[in-house]
Amino acid sequence: MRTIILDTETPGLDPKLGHRVIEIAGVEVVDRRLTGRHIHFYLDPEREIDAAATEVHGHTWETLRDKPKFADVIAEFLDFASGARWVIHNAPFDLAFLDEELKRLELPSTAAVCVEIVDTLELAREQFPGKRKALDALCERFGIDNAQRTLHSALLDARLLAEVYLAMTRGQESLSIELAPPVPAAMGAADLAALAAIRVLAPSAEELAAHQAYLAELDREAKGRCLWLALEREAAGTRETAAA
Repeated sequence: MRTIILDTETPGLDPKLGHRVIEIAGVEVVDRRLTGRHIHFYLDPEREIDAAATEVHGHTWETLRDKPKFADVIAEFLDFASGARWVIHNAPFDLAFLDEELKRLELPSTAAVCVEIVDTLELAREQFPGKRKALDALCERFGIDNAQRTLHSALLDARLLAEVYLAMTRGQESLSIELAPPVPAAMGAADLAALAAIRVLAPSAEELAAHQAYLAELDREAKGRCLWLALEREAAGTRETAAA
């Protein structure tokens, strides 16, 4: 399924008060890879922008008066984003604005346009309870460079969110788990020759230390439920019992 990572900027916080989308961007992910395809529009809000919002994204009505209106770009937006999974950080906020824009144009709501919604804020709440969940905090957690994010920008934020989403969902590509691969009934000379050619690279001491540090952090975040460490502890206990 195509995935579109979406972000918007707005002149205020409430679409019911006439606040409009002033910037929208989406980047495409297919097979968990950024394809390079994206859309990005600055839009005329047809009204003044709250000073508090300008401090966040830097836009004023004067800088956007010559930009297209939402109605001018809706066809291109729908052509790009329809029929895909949408990934949004704090999805109810962006969807409320998009639904209001679609309603003004007498078009179906976002629920009829996309296949499903993934809210990365909700994912962060599940994965990191009690931790900061803003986009900057998630970039820091996953080691994603966000140094250019001095102001909110829909396109930059969508690209950063794409990296965050891929990091948050790493390892979830498949729900099928094979505990042991099937073993061939018999192995011929050709099979044995192929196995003999396999190179086994032992990890260095630094790599082993980095692996253990990662597992320790994972175990801490999972509140002691890291399966890998549990299996290691069980194996160590079995060895001690056998030695006794």
